[in-house]
Amino acid sequence: MKIDLKRIAELVGGTVLGDDKLLIKGISSLALADEGDISFFTGDRLKDQIKETKASALIVREAGNIYKGSQIIVRDPYLAYAKVAAMFAPPVPRFDGISEKGIIEQDAKIGKDVSLYPFVYVGRKSLIGNHVTLFPGVYIGNRAEIGDGTVVYPNVTIMPDCIIGKNVIIHGGTVIGSDGFGYARDGDVSIKIPQVGIVEIEDEVEIGANNTIDRAAIGKTIIRRGVKTDNLVQIGHNVVVGENTVIVAQVGIAGSTKIGKNVIIGGQVGFADHVEVGDRVMIGAKSGVSHSIPAGEVVSGIPTMPHRLWLKTRGIIKKLPLYLERIKTLENKVKDLEEKLK
Repeated sequence: MKIDLKRIAELVGGTVLGDDKLLIKGISSLALADEGDISFFTGDRLKDQIKETKASALIVREAGNIYKGSQIIVRDPYLAYAKVAAMFAPPVPRFDGISEKGIIEQDAKIGKDVSLYPFVYVGRKSLIGNHVTLFPGVYIGNRAEIGDGTVVYPNVTIMPDCIIGKNVIIHGGTVIGSDGFGYARDGDVSIKIPQVGIVEIEDEVEIGANNTIDRAAIGKTIIRRGVKTDNLVQIGHNVVVGENTVIVAQVGIAGSTKIGKNVIIGGQVGFADHVEVGDRVMIGAKSGVSHSIPAGEVVSGIPTMPHRLWLKTRGIIKKLPLYLERIKTLENKVKDLEEKLK
């Protein structure tokens, strides 16, 4: 497939500088691009690669003199790259129809144009929507619901009664609806608290590989519309994650925590249970969230604090040995002065 620059510019809301009839066959990085490819430039650190790139066109924020080929001028080259990459991305491979090597319980309901690979299991009274793709090894528990257009990659487990919305993407190895971690102590013995709730994932969500999203103890664990999670994310029972929030790899969210809308959570952040995080909060990588955070805050650290304060404390830590020596020197001077004044 080849697409001319004019059409690409219309897609990303950009302006063509150069030949708008130039045909593009793909998109690649500056270093790997070949003739017929379009690439993108987002910062000065890649200027040297512009001189060497073989790309036939570039997506840029502003016109430059270093690159002599055609350019598309846009406000956000990285966002434009995402949209153009989607144009050239190969479609999700689909098994033609429903494999005879799958197991579908008789009272399950299957929609139109469904692709069910071999070794899929669909439980009793489950509902599979239209245009759904289930890859090999997918387990759909009894009474679970999968919305239209959803893609579930290999070896995903969706436990009974869980609800998955429309156009959701769930990557390999993820488990949705496993029991939440709930126990009551009876002396030295841990007594399991039955986890009788469900997980509900709304539309347009993407769940990374090897996520675990626990069912609620009572009620629902809810992942709101447009949430994106990276790989290896743990979401505990009764957690609510607000719309369009982004969660990076290895985050752990303890039970009954409430995350607001449009929150960005860096890698390896850990949350205590029952905290609330307001809308548009940004949390730096490796932070420990032990208390609630108001809307709009940018925080880091263990425990979290305003991000700029955290940066200052990080700079001070490596100087602590020097400060200790200075304090000892000052203490000795004070001691000498006290001796002289006696």
